[in-house]
Amino acid sequence: MTHGIPSIPLARPIDGAAAPAPRAAGQSVFIDSLTDGRLEEFLRGGAATASGIAVSAEAALSVATAHRCVTLITGAVASMPIDLKRRAGKLRLDADDHPLWRVLRKRPNPWQTPSQFKRYMQACVLLRKGGFARIVRSGRKITALIPLHPDRVVEVRQLPDLTLAFDYLRPDGGRVTIPQKDMFYLCGLSLDGVRSMSVLAYARETVGESLALAAHARNLFRNGTAIGGVLSSDKRLTPEQRDSLREELESFRGASNTGKNLILQDGLKYDRLGLTLQDAQFIQSRELSQLEVCMFFGTPPHMVGLTTKTTSWGSGIEQQSQGFVTYTLQDWLTMWDEAIARDLVDDAEPQLYARHNTNALVRGDIKTRFAAYAVGRQWGWLSANDVLEKEDENPIEGGDTYLSPSNMQDAVAAADATSKLLAGDAASKPEDQPDGDK
Repeated sequence: MTHGIPSIPLARPIDGAAAPAPRAAGQSVFIDSLTDGRLEEFLRGGAATASGIAVSAEAALSVATAHRCVTLITGAVASMPIDLKRRAGKLRLDADDHPLWRVLRKRPNPWQTPSQFKRYMQACVLLRKGGFARIVRSGRKITALIPLHPDRVVEVRQLPDLTLAFDYLRPDGGRVTIPQKDMFYLCGLSLDGVRSMSVLAYARETVGESLALAAHARNLFRNGTAIGGVLSSDKRLTPEQRDSLREELESFRGASNTGKNLILQDGLKYDRLGLTLQDAQFIQSRELSQLEVCMFFGTPPHMVGLTTKTTSWGSGIEQQSQGFVTYTLQDWLTMWDEAIARDLVDDAEPQLYARHNTNALVRGDIKTRFAAYAVGRQWGWLSANDVLEKEDENPIEGGDTYLSPSNMQDAVAAADATSKLLAGDAASKPEDQPDGDK
């Protein structure tokens, strides 16, 4: 027992397989064949690409565009709180009395905060082969989620009973099987419905191209020469004239000397050199590579600093940002919500469910937030205290009153009122008189 968390019992070894000899602690990879593709990846430091660059998760994060895409998605997921709700008829109540509430909202494990845990798990889905966390229970109550490094989960298998089993390589070299009931599993895009494929697995060639272009640029600046202009003359300059000209040109260096006029003598001419076709093509290649990285991660270019392409998902920045939430984040949030329902919610509690509170995305936009509150107040589904609660403020006296628009009424009540009005008109109308009295 450590920090109030029960120790995790060792799972049984894989049937029919002897545990390998103990290894040194570290990011070990279990390879049982010389033809295993992971052996080449290990020796190269990452998966090889056509550009000749080995791309690992760490190397991918050294590309500014990929790093920003990953931090945008993981940061958005980490900053949104997970609401644990309980259905009671048509009511939706906070299940803050449930043990899972504390794990999801307060402390998933002894050393991580909820945002750290969610950020790490989401990064594993983007850059590795899924997010894995060992479920720790005390009786039937979940007390902690212990994240596992994806590289140590060497295999995800489907058993004959259609449940999953996770083969895990422990730091001491032992290989164990963790059943599905003891694993919280975040699975992204899958080609077989069982194993998750990381975004990096498909973007590796594009990231490798970005790394190769960056390496070429570094070598160009280190070994190449870039000339801004050329001074030419029909006459041959003496060494003294060259030294005098060089000293004069040095006085024009620096930002404070920008815009000064250069006086040329003895028939000297100055020609400015522009970009060559090779230079322009190199810059265009880098921009295209950056855009392709954004496409793989589903991130609008303007959110990573590429402002030349700002109309991909709408006519303005606001529409593109909403597109990022709708078409990128919502996919990942659905993965989280459904994985929590499958792995962490007991089947005996079907009324319990988890939902990400996307209101956190507009916390920084006070105008949009208050405009939404105003609509809710005017149309009667928010009270003053409801708004204050969402803003984490104290309630006010009389703030539980709900307003009703004066020009709106209940449709059933309106129909009843119309029926009564028509019935009253019919009763007050005089009956037709006999023909003789007319």
